Amino acid sequence: MRCRCVASAPIVAGFLIATVIVARAGEPRAVLELFTSQGCSSCPPADKLAGEFAADPSLVLLSLPIDYWDYLGWKDTLASPADTERQRGYSHVRGDREVYTPQIVVNGAAHVLGSDRPAIEHTIAQTDQKSGVMSVPVDVSLAGSGLNVKVESAETPHSSGEVWLCPIMKSVAVAIGRGENRGRTITYHNVVRSWVKLGDWTGTEWNFTVPIADLKAGGADAAAIMVQEGTRERPGIILGAAYTPLQ
Repeated sequence: MRCRCVASAPIVAGFLIATVIVARAGEPRAVLELFTSQGCSSCPPADKLAGEFAADPSLVLLSLPIDYWDYLGWKDTLASPADTERQRGYSHVRGDREVYTPQIVVNGAAHVLGSDRPAIEHTIAQTDQKSGVMSVPVDVSLAGSGLNVKVESAETPHSSGEVWLCPIMKSVAVAIGRGENRGRTITYHNVVRSWVKLGDWTGTEWNFTVPIADLKAGGADAAAIMVQEGTRERPGIILGAAYTPLQ
């Protein structure tokens, strides 16, 4: 069964002078955003597949737990209204109003059933052909007590976007006591804990430094950076991305 529903201020500072550990190893080919719920019986296969995608260094996998299935008997312990709003924002931009779980949005450009590996791989290949998708190099490095972010310059028709930072918990096991998945313990991968807008990118090189302690305060042990066209309310294609552990 496929569960369905019809439905910050910029942080900018100079680079720290220290030994730098560069986290980016080549350009990722895709950002996969999995909209999932602990209350959805169709989601566990997608959550398991997400773990495999999270282990692939060529992908940036994000789990975004939504809250609209909480009424089914179990309140999702990781859900965020911001994740629900993001999923609905994507559907409004596409114009199809397709909001369901498990849903993966690929590169901000297309959606597919989150448990269908062949369809996901096919959609990655399709979206990679779209102008601007994953075309902007993003570097992330750890230096002393700071997380340094560099968005490189690019001369393309897609030369503006918002820069977002997502603190992430790489692995979270949840014992579910009620609802459609009662009695199961499910592990969620690369769970986004918040959305922090670093600023607006306008095609020229931008540099940011964020205190690592601020990111770890909520239990995060990794971070993802995305440069995305559109706005928070109307998200567009992903122009570039990077992922790094915080250790």
